[in-house]
Amino acid sequence: MWHNYYSVTSLDEALDLLAEYGSQARIVAGATDLILEMERGQRPGVDTLIDLTRVPGLDQIRIHGDTVRLGPLVTHNHVVAHPTIIQRALPLAQAAWSVGAPQIRNRGTVAGNVITASPANDTITPLWALGASVTLSSRRGERTLDFPAFYRGVRRTAMEPDELLTAISFPALAENERGIFLKLGLRRAQAISVVNVAAILAFDGDTITHARITLGSVAPTILRLPVAEQSLQGRKLTDDVIREAARLAGTAPSPIDDVRSTAVYRSEMCRVLVSRALRALRDGTERDGYPTDPAMLWGPRQAVVHEALPAQVRHEDDASDTIVTTVNGEVYTRTGGVNKTLLRFLREDIGLPGTKEGCAEGECGACTVFLDGVAVMACLVPAPRAHGAEIVTVEGLAQNGSLHPIQQTFVETGAVQCGYCTPGFLMSGAKLLEEHPQPTRQQIEQSITGNLCRCTGYYKIVEAFEKAAALMPTGDGAAGAPGQD
Repeated sequence: MWHNYYSVTSLDEALDLLAEYGSQARIVAGATDLILEMERGQRPGVDTLIDLTRVPGLDQIRIHGDTVRLGPLVTHNHVVAHPTIIQRALPLAQAAWSVGAPQIRNRGTVAGNVITASPANDTITPLWALGASVTLSSRRGERTLDFPAFYRGVRRTAMEPDELLTAISFPALAENERGIFLKLGLRRAQAISVVNVAAILAFDGDTITHARITLGSVAPTILRLPVAEQSLQGRKLTDDVIREAARLAGTAPSPIDDVRSTAVYRSEMCRVLVSRALRALRDGTERDGYPTDPAMLWGPRQAVVHEALPAQVRHEDDASDTIVTTVNGEVYTRTGGVNKTLLRFLREDIGLPGTKEGCAEGECGACTVFLDGVAVMACLVPAPRAHGAEIVTVEGLAQNGSLHPIQQTFVETGAVQCGYCTPGFLMSGAKLLEEHPQPTRQQIEQSITGNLCRCTGYYKIVEAFEKAAALMPTGDGAAGAPGQD
């Protein structure tokens, strides 16, 4: 899929490589979209990947006064857990929570969501409403663009080939502002938006002094609704005012018509979602349903990069390059295998077939493994990322001849049916029990939103999770916000 793969230790190294390779290169942060696009031949001319994922400091959320700044490696789960984001940028936290599943949110970055520039990408809608801007860096210098200037159409931005997005910045909500993000998808998790909405209102008592409403997955870029916003200015959120603003929201856009929805249905859902958002803000229920202490599946380090590679790693020829990695506590050295996914590397080069290939596109969770302590979909991770890493597969769950509690209870409850999805469920369960030894039913369900069972054996699977918890020592889990400034 690629010819050159560079794992860098600093932004300077990344900028040097971007200056050298230009349009031939792409940045690997999460790569949850990039890997699929390259496998499908949708990135012609791209033969060089520059991996930032082990550069410390790039995954920090920093608060400077009333300004929030997200680094380029901030993942969706980092946002979900960050107390300041939850308190003062709730629409962004809600959007990040709606993305994919734990394994996807652990790897996928907000910057990647922004750069991909699909109008259905959930975090763009609230960031647009929040008045966000991006900082783009290159060897030529640095520039900052607001979102209307950054986006030029479907999957089109103002980024130059040698530029790297180094920050996303936005003002936190003021004390008199409240906001909400709502999404309509075809299922509860792992769903692309049919329509999504972000609404932010400023109040003087009960009177609205300012309104920002944005719609996603409706047009080639995110839509701002100035007419609906104006209808709210200086008014209170009565049923009639909400009804009129929602009506205007439903008539303003000319929605796209695609496989997920007709244009007519999208128009109606724009009206419905804006109405629901405004009612929630009026009633003070905008935070209802946001998870407390959710299942993250990211381990005690909480997906924060603490140490860089000692030196830049260059893989320039998949026929001769070597990957040295630790899998299930054993060190493996393998030559070749660089030009593939971690999933295929584990199966074909390491010889561990327990990690299954179901969908090969991050939908089914059968390939879930732990990468440096974090649950990820191996089909969406480039194999060179294994170099110098510690990986655990399903073969590594049993210790000293004893099954892991989740393995034991899968056997006892009959949770194993055809068995194909079982390794992924076991890995999600093991990581859940590491974080939450006594998980709630809600946390169990959250932990397996990224795992699909073809046999629909979910009742037995959940029962196995609950019985495994009874075998775990009691104590506090490892959940909480990552160490950020």
